[in-house]
Amino acid sequence: MNRLLIRPGAIGDCILSLPALQHLTSGETEIWAPSAVLPLIQFASTRAIASTGIDLVGIGTYELPNLKRFEEIVSWYGSNRPEFRAALETIGIPCTFHPALPDPASSIHAVDFFAQQVGAPPGAIPRIDPGVVERRASVVIHPFSGSPRKNWPLASFEEVARRLPLPVEWTAGPEEKLTQATRFENLLDLARWLAGAELYIGNDSGITHLAAAVGIPVIALFGPTSPDIWAPRGETVKVLCEPTVDAVISAVASVRSAVVQP
Repeated sequence: MNRLLIRPGAIGDCILSLPALQHLTSGETEIWAPSAVLPLIQFASTRAIASTGIDLVGIGTYELPNLKRFEEIVSWYGSNRPEFRAALETIGIPCTFHPALPDPASSIHAVDFFAQQVGAPPGAIPRIDPGVVERRASVVIHPFSGSPRKNWPLASFEEVARRLPLPVEWTAGPEEKLTQATRFENLLDLARWLAGAELYIGNDSGITHLAAAVGIPVIALFGPTSPDIWAPRGETVKVLCEPTVDAVISAVASVRSAVVQP
């Protein structure tokens, strides 16, 4: 089967979609996704959505890129773009559209929501192979997210850092202001660096999902969003809702103790 998968979304949304995307990967599969997440998709050929021109379909006389080389299209893009859906219908290729996000009123986890859409089994853990990793006895903190309302106060993260029994390394994205942060342009390079740490602490964010996907212990801090839907998945992931500094310090001790148990 020569299949095209179109998956827009933020970093975390795309990571939580990985099991569903991989389930659909057979024969020759191409995935169109945001350029930032392409290095994380290790099981299919990829192309940046922005390079395809599909956002221009329906504007003036712009036509679809050549899609007739595909036998099937599965898209999480286009639910709110009737002109794009109509254009696909004219080319005669079977195309399935899926909602790009779970219903906030539901209780199904996002990984299982995306898996259910494509007939994949529930309960999967998104996995990203970071390759060769240099181990460090440190805690990585990423104190940001895609929305300020999801961010625990920076001062609270700094208090946690002062009280931790391990060295702390900070990370941030290109536009996030944090003087002491280590930054990476490529998410796979960030994944490899995260995988070397002993533990990670962060908000409900794409980077928190990235840390869980590379397999390190994660403490995820949740506020207004539902962990039932959006919590990262991993063997050693602890979610704290409306956390305190004392609760985070206690969680660090608990997670570290669990990791060293035989």
